[in-house]
Amino acid sequence: MQTSKAMPAVVGVAVSVVAVLLATLDIPSMCSRVLTGCGLLVGVVILASRTVHCLDQDQQLRVLFFTTSKVFNGPSIAILNPFYRHCALVKAETLGTSDYVKVKNTADGLERIEHGPQLFFLGPYDEVARKGQGTSLSSTEHVVVQNLLSGSKYVVKGPSTWFPKANEEGRKGSNVVLKNTEYIFVDDQQSGNMSVVQGPCVWCPGPHDCASSKKTATALQEDEYVRLKDVASGQHWTQNGKALVFLQPTWRIEGAVQKALALKMNEYVKFQDAVTGKVVVHRGEKIVFPGPDEELVDGGKKLAVEIDDEHAVLVRDKSTGQLRLVTEKQLFIPGPHEVIEEVRDLIKLADHEAIVIKDKEGVFQFYYGSEERRSANQPRSFFLPPYAEVVKIWWSRGPKREKKDYSFERFDMRPHYMKFEFNCRTSDNVEVVLEGVFFWEIIDLPTMMRITGDTSGDMCSHVRSQFITATGRMPLKQFMEEQHIIAKQVLEGDEAFYEARGIKMHSLEITRYQCADRSTAETLGQIIQETTNRMNRLSQAESENEVNLYRLQGQIEQAKQNSRLLEIQNEQTEKAAFLAGKAESDKVAAFLEGLADQVPLLEDRIRMWQTLRKTEALDVVSKGGASLYYTPNDVDLSIESRGCIGGQCQIPSTTSG
Repeated sequence: MQTSKAMPAVVGVAVSVVAVLLATLDIPSMCSRVLTGCGLLVGVVILASRTVHCLDQDQQLRVLFFTTSKVFNGPSIAILNPFYRHCALVKAETLGTSDYVKVKNTADGLERIEHGPQLFFLGPYDEVARKGQGTSLSSTEHVVVQNLLSGSKYVVKGPSTWFPKANEEGRKGSNVVLKNTEYIFVDDQQSGNMSVVQGPCVWCPGPHDCASSKKTATALQEDEYVRLKDVASGQHWTQNGKALVFLQPTWRIEGAVQKALALKMNEYVKFQDAVTGKVVVHRGEKIVFPGPDEELVDGGKKLAVEIDDEHAVLVRDKSTGQLRLVTEKQLFIPGPHEVIEEVRDLIKLADHEAIVIKDKEGVFQFYYGSEERRSANQPRSFFLPPYAEVVKIWWSRGPKREKKDYSFERFDMRPHYMKFEFNCRTSDNVEVVLEGVFFWEIIDLPTMMRITGDTSGDMCSHVRSQFITATGRMPLKQFMEEQHIIAKQVLEGDEAFYEARGIKMHSLEITRYQCADRSTAETLGQIIQETTNRMNRLSQAESENEVNLYRLQGQIEQAKQNSRLLEIQNEQTEKAAFLAGKAESDKVAAFLEGLADQVPLLEDRIRMWQTLRKTEALDVVSKGGASLYYTPNDVDLSIESRGCIGGQCQIPSTTSG
């Protein structure tokens, strides 16, 4: 602000008063004129500087008169009434694009905001209360504006530049950028309502909105699901995949994301509604998503039962409690109220097997594999009916049949062996341990089942009592000699006992016995050893006699065979000679008959034949290494012997006829 020109004006007025006083005092006219002229000039100058003001473009003249104020804005020339109290030359406010000033009117107290871009001139009663800059907002920013007088709020969204009003203040904030899998909860603090904003978006809050932190939506695959609950209404439901789950403010996820049940063709699963109790069965092939209140029952996924020629299913209906046997060929899946009690295999009986079934009334039914024992309408292979059970038999086991813990379900109808062992005492008070075996067979199964529950124990007990009775009547020596006779008597003595139990005893044999007392057993062993040695010697003598007998019989047989051989050889020699002679005679006859025309005389032909025979003989001799001797008559030879003459020997000469 520049200083006003009020002081020079006062000085000019004072000079004028002085000039008037000088004129009144009658000072010489020349001086008075000079002084008067100077005073008038100074006054005019001072009056002009007070009255005329030149204002630049950015200048303002603020004039305070005696009762009012007034402003003059440049560029201009302001001519004022020289009678004012004060004036000031001030610079105007240059406001940029983002600048603003808060201006207060001192006359009425009103405030206002002026913002650029502009060259701002204050009013006559204006004063700058605050300078500032506008708030620059991008596309993801906002300002929450509050009116300080009314308390109301509103939001200014970007992109823009916000300038507050006189009674406003703002709070800058960033918008919430949400991706396609993100969301937030928004609480309107004025109304209390809550809402959800899900991406993708850029969310700008309202004036009374309060947002939660970002949340990620639950991504569900095709085979996944999640249970949801609205805590406001209590409603339950299930959201199945494939989906993105954006929760509402009152929704809650119960548990974790779960896998749906993928059922194969031979699988099934049961679900029960926890509210209504209804049971639903789902069978494959498919993916099963349970309902909001459904829970797995019966242990989850199960395999269907393949019913074929050898398998059946025993099913109980829980709604009625009844059992039924399903035998139709299928891939069986039970109903909602059905439970598979058992998978039953086909009972197949071999020819030698039999089985006892107890029906629901407790009556025994007998099934056989043999056609002779089986009735016409009785099957050989069958499924166990409902409410029936296979009778399990418990027999005693071991040589002494002391433990009744051997169990089985199928009877072997073939004859078979059974070993036994028990103690008995002879009349001479020697305790003997007997071991043996009997060969027996089941003849009448119903009779056996009706009379006894431990057939093996009964047989062994009965045989033991029979042996004890028989052995007690004779000494040890007699027992040793007649043990097999005793066994035969025991076997044949009480056949009615075995027939009453539906069994037949084929044979009973004692395989071993020994004395229970050690010293007696040693003595008995010596006796047995001596007896054995004697029997061995007898057996050895018998063997030697048999060998000699066989040897003589062999020699006799060999002589007979040699005689027979000689007879056969003579017969063959005679037959060969006969055949050779016959062949030779035929040859001679043919030779003589063939030369009958050329040589009429029989004697000549015979000599010719003899000569040829001699030639053949010589030829044979010459080829072999044998020596041939001829008599002179045979070859008609004459031998002449000559001596040595004059010391020289002469070679003998031989002539033949």
